[in-house]
Amino acid sequence: MHVQLPRYESLIDVVERVRRIFDLDADPLRITDHLRGSSLLQPMLDAQPGLRVPGAWDAFELAVRVILGQQVTVQGATTLAGRLVQAFGTPVEGGGGLTHLFPQPTMLANADLARIGLPRARAATIRALATSVTRGGLILDASQGLEEAVERLCALPGMGPWTAHYIAMRALGEPDAFPSTDLGLRRALGNGAGPLPATEVSRLAEAWRPWRAYAALHLWVGEPAIPESLEEAS
Repeated sequence: MHVQLPRYESLIDVVERVRRIFDLDADPLRITDHLRGSSLLQPMLDAQPGLRVPGAWDAFELAVRVILGQQVTVQGATTLAGRLVQAFGTPVEGGGGLTHLFPQPTMLANADLARIGLPRARAATIRALATSVTRGGLILDASQGLEEAVERLCALPGMGPWTAHYIAMRALGEPDAFPSTDLGLRRALGNGAGPLPATEVSRLAEAWRPWRAYAALHLWVGEPAIPESLEEAS
C-alpha cells in the first residue's frame, strides 16, 4: 500500500481503515471451523477458503450508497452516487484522479436530493440518516452492538431489516449481521427449488452464529444468480 499524507500523525488512522476494508482482524481458521459444521456451507468453504467480509473506508458513505442502490441496478446506483458527489461533495485539487470527497452528513441533512433524480422516498431516507448522524442519535460504528445498531437504523424512514443488516455487515463490521430476506441468500439456500422463505433462512442461520455475515458472503459468492440490484425486500 502506498500512502501520501501531509502529516505522519494521520497514518495510524489510514492503516486502521484499510484493515477494516480488508477485514484483516478476522480469524479465518476459527470462523471456518465453526461454519464447517454445516454440510451446506462446507463445499463453499472449501472452494473459497479464508473468505472475508469487505468493509468500507467510511461508514456513512457506505450507508448512503446502500440506500441509493435500493430497487435499482448496480449501474444505476453508481450513476446516482456520482451525481450525489458531484452536486454535494467537496472538490479536490491535485488528487491524482480523485476529484471530490464524499459529502459529509451535515451537507446532506437538508440537501435538495431531487436535483440528482433521486426518488422522494429514498431522498427522505438519506436526509434522515444524515440528520441522525449529525445530531449524534446514530453512531455508525460497532460500539453499540448488532441489535441496537439494527434497531436504530430501522427507526429511520425507508430503512428496513435488509438495509440495516447489510450496513451493519459492511460498514460496522458486525460479524453476525445477516440480511435473511435477501433474495440471493434465499435462492442459494433453496438449492434450485426456488427461493427459500425468509423465516426458514433465519432458522437455518441460527447455527452459524456468531459468524452469519461470513456465511452470507459464502452463499453470495457461490450463488450464480445474485440480483443485480440492492433491493429492500418486503
